[in-house]
Amino acid sequence: MEPKTKVGFEVFRFLVSPRKPGGPRAQGYLENAKALGLQGISSITCSDLYFIEGRLCEQDLNRIASELLSDSITQTVAWRKAGSTPPLAERTTSAIVEISLRPGVTDPVAEEIIRASKELGIAGVKRASSGLRFGVGGQNISRATIELLTKRLLANPVIHQFAFGEISPSFPEDVRASQQVETVNIRGLGAKALLALSQERRAALDIEEMLAIQKYFERQGRDPSDAEFETIAQTWSEHCVHKTFKARITLERSHGTTEEIDGILKTYIRGATEKIAAPWVRSAFVDNAGIIDFDEEYEVSFKVETHNHPSAIEPFGGANTGVGGVIRDVLGVSAKPIAATDVLCFGPQELDIRSLPEGVLHPRRIQVGVVAGIEDYGNKIGLPTVNGAVFYDQGYTANPLVFCGCVGLAPKKSHPRSPQPGDRVIVLGGRTGRDGLRGATFSSMTMDAGTGEVAGASVQIGDPITEKGLVEVVVRARDQKLYHAITDCGAGGLSSAVGEMASETGAVVDLEAVPLKYPGLAPWEIWLSEAQERMVLAVPPESLGALASLCNIFNVELSDIGEFNASGKLVVRFAGREVLNLENTFLHQGIPRRHLQAELPEKTSEATVKNDWTIDSSRFGHILLDLLRHPNIASKEAIIRVYDHEVQGGTAVKPLTGVMNDGPSDAAVIKPMGTKGMTGIVLSNGASPEYGKFDPYHMAVAALDEAVRNAVAVGADPARIAVLDNFCWGDPLRKETLGALVEAARGCHDAALHYGTPFISGKDSLNNEYLGADGRRHAIPHTLLISAIGIIHDVTKAVTSDLKEPGSLLYLVGQHQKAFGGSHFSLVAGGAFSGQVPGISHQAPGVYRALQQAIEKSLVRSCHDLSEGGLAVTVAEMCIGGRLGARLSLEDSEVLALLFGETNGCLVCEVREQDGPQFESLFAGLPIQQIGAVQPETLVVQSAKNEELFSLDVTALVAAWTRQASRAAAGGSL
Repeated sequence: MEPKTKVGFEVFRFLVSPRKPGGPRAQGYLENAKALGLQGISSITCSDLYFIEGRLCEQDLNRIASELLSDSITQTVAWRKAGSTPPLAERTTSAIVEISLRPGVTDPVAEEIIRASKELGIAGVKRASSGLRFGVGGQNISRATIELLTKRLLANPVIHQFAFGEISPSFPEDVRASQQVETVNIRGLGAKALLALSQERRAALDIEEMLAIQKYFERQGRDPSDAEFETIAQTWSEHCVHKTFKARITLERSHGTTEEIDGILKTYIRGATEKIAAPWVRSAFVDNAGIIDFDEEYEVSFKVETHNHPSAIEPFGGANTGVGGVIRDVLGVSAKPIAATDVLCFGPQELDIRSLPEGVLHPRRIQVGVVAGIEDYGNKIGLPTVNGAVFYDQGYTANPLVFCGCVGLAPKKSHPRSPQPGDRVIVLGGRTGRDGLRGATFSSMTMDAGTGEVAGASVQIGDPITEKGLVEVVVRARDQKLYHAITDCGAGGLSSAVGEMASETGAVVDLEAVPLKYPGLAPWEIWLSEAQERMVLAVPPESLGALASLCNIFNVELSDIGEFNASGKLVVRFAGREVLNLENTFLHQGIPRRHLQAELPEKTSEATVKNDWTIDSSRFGHILLDLLRHPNIASKEAIIRVYDHEVQGGTAVKPLTGVMNDGPSDAAVIKPMGTKGMTGIVLSNGASPEYGKFDPYHMAVAALDEAVRNAVAVGADPARIAVLDNFCWGDPLRKETLGALVEAARGCHDAALHYGTPFISGKDSLNNEYLGADGRRHAIPHTLLISAIGIIHDVTKAVTSDLKEPGSLLYLVGQHQKAFGGSHFSLVAGGAFSGQVPGISHQAPGVYRALQQAIEKSLVRSCHDLSEGGLAVTVAEMCIGGRLGARLSLEDSEVLALLFGETNGCLVCEVREQDGPQFESLFAGLPIQQIGAVQPETLVVQSAKNEELFSLDVTALVAAWTRQASRAAAGGSL
């Protein structure tokens, strides 16, 4: 079919193929297809596909092909008029699938083609689009198999259109939406009708909230406009206002007593920070990111966001914009982004494709897209991804978790926070489209089989090149003191950004001044769109000229859309008509406080062992290898390597370490460029979702302990560590689910006080459940991520986990608790153990202080914390990193528990033999035991009676640990 074009223009098709068809990208797709059990597929080829519309001569087309779209060394390129007969070179016996983005979905590649063409002096390019072409080869492949491959692996129907054969090009069209403002009839409705209205508009508001809105407009003597109703819905969404964490909660205990909790956030999270009162905390819970002192000149900021629901619907776009959004959070505290982190939770990668719930992408498809989305944004914007983790569990199949973090650096006292009456409302960055409509409310709802179809408008695609320019402008504008306040355009778009900035003053906004990606958006869509790469600033009129000059240098669009005032109202106009007029007191303080009921979850029994299953010591070596192969423990190098962790030149301790640069690091160490001295930043994380299945309180304790433990393992000062909390939970209206949340928050509070680690920021993502076709809700495991940011006083003293030298002594420091509840040993040993999880380590603060002193005195050659898999895995990973062996002599009678039981507060340290006495003296009165020494080639474990329990070559350890690593794990951009 001939493509629809503008009069006088032609559409041209460009096919860019690798010179060697079996490249890494194609091989990744093939490995994933085989892993999904799709039979008969023997080969997959993958080429890039571009369509360009314009008035172009042959010379222009050849230049675009050779100078812009392809690399002559590694690729071939061919172009022709779209719809024309393909040449023989393009004809194939393989099944052909072509994929492109749906009209209206952001296509950053297409936008860069247009921009770059102009820079090449080719003025005739008007529109562009990008896609992929797949050739699928094999014997007797059915059409059903090709369709299954396409829908489950190659394309995502939420954002892609596809064709079996050649696809017709599509470009962004003028989307004709009514510019009339709709009135939402709310006055006079009964409770049932109010809830139906909330559901119809996907507002995720309960009856008390709907009644509060109704009463407000009854007092006003009118019904709300669509813009007003949507603004209230997003402002009052769980995602934006955290109403569960602020709710009054009645907690029912098992013995019949109750406890009243005056808000989880106030009582436990912020409460811990206020009690600790660390003088080096500069901002906690009041800005877009938490801020602590770095040195006498600089401060550092840290924020971790979740982008779970969007990543379940469109993995690439969800993760991509998750990274972009958290970068803007740091930019929103006037800091320059200097590093990124990511923690990911997926369903089993080997899951049978036919067992997937309806409307759910396969976990492999989700992982490929998420990893590619993170890589695309971080690498293009020039931000090192330096720390993270990956977890796998059946419970994450329909609800993946994507935690995106960012660290920023700024001169002290350089972040202004108070817009002044008379300041202009300035939008910098990307244009506004239909991206992310109702994203805040969408992220507050339970997903089901139809979510992908109805929430397509909530999906966003990022544009890191635009955001790169935004970063450059904001940092320079900060230094020139050109603005009085700044925030990012995140959930809720302009309604949230402008609304929050004007909450203490007031503002008038003209939506006609907002630049659009395409015409025809309704006023409420312009106001609520979550289009990416936008910041809102309060700029005094006299500074506009200087700010505009900066924007011209970095090709960043600036739009003056209104004025801050002292009215106490938020007013929005369009085409001379008032479409929104809300009092700030109602918008930001009028939400009814929830009063929720919670029940404490029943704890499982104490640890037990199946009577019919005995573990002989001869199996210990096999158990260790099985643990090293477990997806949660095995190497993540295939994912880590697609991220750039070196850019900006400040990464001192990298995600991978050791003689082959493939061993695990406990934490990252960064020496920010431009700072004086040797002071550095330490980034680490802790999460124990398996523990949450048994005991949410101790899961939280363990997560915080692990984050601190990892930071101290590389040399962080335990007295200068701050933490962030990210709760990902199910439906908080379920009493037991909320009870577990309360218990986890209480664990956060107690652990933070124990270690003296204040919370400086956090985020909750609730309703992570999937409503299956069976009518049952399937919730994720209770998941809490604790991210830590610390200070190391001398980055040259930083320690890594890889063993360094034969003959060195190995010490176990900390009191080993030997717990099996939620342990990875239980997972690989067929669930032989259950029950009690590791508790709080009372001596850990002293152990961590002593360890930091030992590292500062250069007494520690290597150090690694005990976490998943226990002592055996810890020492094995140290051996893998250093390609050295070890001989352990275990004096404990419970050797099985000592090797594979899990604990808090413990680490293994490598110390030169001559430094042993001084090292031991630092731990006087603290738990410490020498457990062995470093040796070449072989890990040998023996009992106190010198009986050898097992012996494994380092090559066997490496082979087991890297079994999960493959090119398919990283995949490519989909």
